[in-house]
Amino acid sequence: MSDSGILGKERRQYIRLDTVLPVQFRILSPDPSDWLQGFTNNIGKGGICLSVNNLEPELARILKSQQARLSLSIEIPLSANPITACAKAIWVKDIPGQINRYLIGLSYDEITNAASKRLMRYARAKKMFVPAVLTIIFILGLGFAFGSYLNVKLIKGNKAIVEQLVKIVQESSVAKQKIKEINREREDLALKIQALQLEIKTVEEAKEQLAEKTKAEETVVSQKIQEMTGLIEKLNKEKTNFQEQLVFLMDKENAVTGELLRLDKKKATLEKANLDKMYQWLKVHQSARTGLVISHEGDSDVANWAFIYDQSLVAQLYANFSDFERARKILDFFKNNAQRSNKSFFNAYYANDGQPAEYVVHSGPNIWLGIAALQYSRKSGDNQYLPLAEEIAADIINLQNEDSGGGIRGGPNVEWYSTEHNVDAYAFFNMLYQITRKPQYQQAQDKVLNWILLHTYDTNDGSLKRGKGDSTIATDTYAFAIAGIGPEKLEEIGMNPDMIIDFAEKRCAVEVSYQRPEGQTIKVKGFDFAPQQHVSRGGIISPEWTAQMVIAFKKMSDFYYKKGLTAKARTYGLKADDYLVQLSKMIISSPSPSGQGESCLPYATEDFVDTGHGWRTPKGKSTGSVAGTAYTLLAYYNYNPLELQ
Repeated sequence: MSDSGILGKERRQYIRLDTVLPVQFRILSPDPSDWLQGFTNNIGKGGICLSVNNLEPELARILKSQQARLSLSIEIPLSANPITACAKAIWVKDIPGQINRYLIGLSYDEITNAASKRLMRYARAKKMFVPAVLTIIFILGLGFAFGSYLNVKLIKGNKAIVEQLVKIVQESSVAKQKIKEINREREDLALKIQALQLEIKTVEEAKEQLAEKTKAEETVVSQKIQEMTGLIEKLNKEKTNFQEQLVFLMDKENAVTGELLRLDKKKATLEKANLDKMYQWLKVHQSARTGLVISHEGDSDVANWAFIYDQSLVAQLYANFSDFERARKILDFFKNNAQRSNKSFFNAYYANDGQPAEYVVHSGPNIWLGIAALQYSRKSGDNQYLPLAEEIAADIINLQNEDSGGGIRGGPNVEWYSTEHNVDAYAFFNMLYQITRKPQYQQAQDKVLNWILLHTYDTNDGSLKRGKGDSTIATDTYAFAIAGIGPEKLEEIGMNPDMIIDFAEKRCAVEVSYQRPEGQTIKVKGFDFAPQQHVSRGGIISPEWTAQMVIAFKKMSDFYYKKGLTAKARTYGLKADDYLVQLSKMIISSPSPSGQGESCLPYATEDFVDTGHGWRTPKGKSTGSVAGTAYTLLAYYNYNPLELQ
């Protein structure tokens, strides 16, 4: 058999390695040599193939004579001790184009059974490693591709639900407009018929009077009677024509009403689906580590920020849906882990690690955290966070005691006063008194209410100042006055609730063109952060502040139902319903990978514009907002965060 045949036969007994092993070897006989360096090329049960560089020609000649006996020390990765063996050189091959580089086939003379098995196990493991890794990568790739497919399909389905709702809402609005137009036409026809009936009656009475004239006037009278008879016939024909038109309009109204009922039924189903997805969106953005929920998912500048106010809204939503474990995760963070400035909490923390994101302390956010603790206590019956609420209350009362008029500054390190913060404090103290019956909370409540009455309300037009000495109009101040103090109490202290809410609607309600993320432009009505004429940017709509006004309208509706003034109650109720429909038009699909296309609402209809109150709306046309989403859910479910229910 030729040398090449022998070589091929020998090689087929070996396992090819992708990674070489270092081997120390030396010739034992016929003439001993120093230790040399080689690397495994193949490994078999009976021997190994070495690749040797820079081998001296004399040593190569000895090895080629097939009389050499070698001592081996084979290094195994991650093994403390090398494998030792003795072997004979069976064949040697020059590597073409490379001087003094050889492949050497060795057959073991001496090797322990355990060492041989250990070496073969490693060789087989290495041989299978790459295919196994490639297989795993392939399987993971398939899983990722399948997951991506499902994710894309889920996002597509979620977007479709949002788009269907927007379409249905628009069609429903068109149908309602048609009904209004039909009603106007019908009322116009009814008035015309009524006028004709009156004219016919007048002519008939005149005809009867003519019939009683003397014979001397008989000819003239007869002629006039004929004229009147003809006029009556003409008027009756005209009346019949109007009545036919009226019947046609009534049939048309019935058809449009039927279509509207169909659309409203479908809208209710889609609204419920979107509400569920909005709640899911809030859940998926809650950090498993801290319990905090990211406030804005689409603005890179505040991408990981969790504002206290937003945490309060979400915690209350969780509690309202008996999702108490999620609510506790938020409250536990503030009870056990949140850094403070003295006893007060900072306005915002990073959701991923809980570190302060904004080293600013304001009264309002702290009050809202206390409100969330109290609402959780009322809903769950679990009072473990009541001490947290009382700690916050004590801090706020200390701040109140610094003001002779009983007002609460915007924070311990600021001099300005916010009407909204003081209204929040009134509601907070009211809740604490209801739960604990401690007199200090009633006293604090009375003091802050007196401050609101003296420093913010204008009896002439029902306007409320944004703060002490600050006549700027802020929409949330009006909404919170109704929701937090209540129409009954406002009326009792001489603050007209109708004038307050009417002022806000006349000055701050706007209709804008809103470009949805998919490019569609629609008309939307809602509430701006401030009167449109006061801000050069033009009108924008805040879903959060619009939802606050919805709750205020519902509060007014309940107030007048209790008074027995049904018509007025229905007027406020219809306004609440109308603005809720407008909010439905603004629902978008989550733009973030974690959001998976779940439904949410943006912070405003325009990104990165001046609100008129010292901050800008977040960046990003598709920025999902916890405040906008959460408050819209609260409004839909008629949950007033500023009163215990």
